[in-house]
Amino acid sequence: MMLPAAGLALQTRKRKAKRNRIHLWCWLFIAPNMILYTMFIGWPIIISWYYSLLDWSGLSAKTFIGLQNYQEVMSDSYFWGAYANSFKFMLGAVPLQLIISLLIAVMLNNPKLRFASGYRTLVFLPVVTTASIIGIIMVYIWGADGAVNYLLMKLHVIQQPINWLTDAKWAMFTVVIIYVWKNLGINMVYWLAGLQSVPRELYEAARVDGANHVRTFVHITLPLILPIGAVILLLNIAGALKVFDLIKTMTDGGPFFATDVVSTYIYRYAFSSELGLPRLGYASAAGMFFALTIVVIAVIQTMTSRRFKKPGEERE
Repeated sequence: MMLPAAGLALQTRKRKAKRNRIHLWCWLFIAPNMILYTMFIGWPIIISWYYSLLDWSGLSAKTFIGLQNYQEVMSDSYFWGAYANSFKFMLGAVPLQLIISLLIAVMLNNPKLRFASGYRTLVFLPVVTTASIIGIIMVYIWGADGAVNYLLMKLHVIQQPINWLTDAKWAMFTVVIIYVWKNLGINMVYWLAGLQSVPRELYEAARVDGANHVRTFVHITLPLILPIGAVILLLNIAGALKVFDLIKTMTDGGPFFATDVVSTYIYRYAFSSELGLPRLGYASAAGMFFALTIVVIAVIQTMTSRRFKKPGEERE
């Protein structure tokens, strides 16, 4: 009677040792990513919070001032202007990105479409192009003597050139359009991943029942891709609120702060010499305040997205 018990204990120890080896290998594979994340994301967040409590230019001696930087941020009308512009930019860019990229993905997901891979590559190409390079090129294309004005005048849409990037009325609109165009490709890829997860059998059954393309999309495709759509929405909101490079290279926050967003506001105080010595402590306070805003939005969006589940799943 003792032998089976001893054998069972031996097998248990072997299973436990095997499980521990698997866990060890998992941690070994995860460790490089965790180390890099800590070095380049975790530590900067912690040190930025510390800097936000200091009166420090990066060159002078550090002076602890508590929450004074936050109080100054709250009372600065230019910060609230940049804060509002960040949300204006987000509200203008995100819906366009989601809708246009979804339409493109639906068209390119058609298995009967010839050269679909080539079309996907063309749409994705701006994504892998450096944003600062795109910004510099777009300054010339959207300039008063640029190709956009030339084409619109040839088509008699406008009678005289428009200063798209130097006119406060048009600058934000122009930056939003360019941002949407640049990021269509990555959103198309996200939507394609969701569309290709929809079983083809459902489409065939809908076709047999006589459903047209619109009804098939509304009643089959859309409900099944809503969960991934919620993730895409969160990524787009976070990306739009953090926009920097395109605005920095095209308008630098102008004209008259019409396109000044929180990222360019922080840059101006942290690194620019326009305002005298840099104010890293003040810029860190502005950054931490805006980061808290993004976190709150992410939490609300995540809680809301739990309502969108695949059909057949029970709600918690």
